[in-house]
Amino acid sequence: MQEVIAIIRPNKIRAMKEALDKMGFPGMTAVAVLGRGKQRGIAGELRIDVKPDLLAKDKSAGMKYIPKRMVSIVVNDVDVEKIVKAVIAVNQTAEIGDGRVFVCPVEDALRVRTGETGAKAIV
Repeated sequence: MQEVIAIIRPNKIRAMKEALDKMGFPGMTAVAVLGRGKQRGIAGELRIDVKPDLLAKDKSAGMKYIPKRMVSIVVNDVDVEKIVKAVIAVNQTAEIGDGRVFVCPVEDALRVRTGETGAKAIV
């Protein structure tokens, strides 16, 4: 099993959920997170006003931390590639801030309600 973790734009979460549902992977965890990458902020991504005095002083229109969504889905090894491709297809705009994808090994899973473990616990 592998965990696919995607850090994506907040406005892409619905499309991400729909794509995963359509592929037969309805189970995911999504969390609002804050972070930043090389871009140091996004101007125009959010519906906020940038104070004119900040722009006048030749400061960046960016933000200290950028709101994103972290999506986590645990899948069988054979499904990782198609999940990653779906994440890219939904979220790639070719603009700075498209996000990141991480793939991490998962040693085991346990469904609390039934006690099922391994692959049975994630389907």
